[in-house]
Amino acid sequence: MPKGYWIVRVSVRDAAEYPAYLAAARPAFEKFGARFIVRGGTFECMEGVARERNVVVEFDDVATAFACYGSEEYQRAMKIRQAHADADFVIVEGAS
Repeated sequence: MPKGYWIVRVSVRDAAEYPAYLAAARPAFEKFGARFIVRGGTFECMEGVARERNVVVEFDDVATAFACYGSEEYQRAMKIRQAHADADFVIVEGAS
């Protein structure tokens, strides 16, 4: 079964408050076995419009990626993120 991925591009509006999102999301990440493949880091935008932060999170399968996103734990954290950052967020099935 192919892995599932979150691909998230983020522009943080309030850097002082953003860590509260990361702390609130941690229980969901632990519960669903999230593995961070990319978390920030230096990048160069080759095409399109960039955001300042790029994140790729791997899950055992796409169903688990969706379950993590829809979980009560992550939905609480998401509200914090949305209050302090703008994001483009997709869930995608990996290549089999």
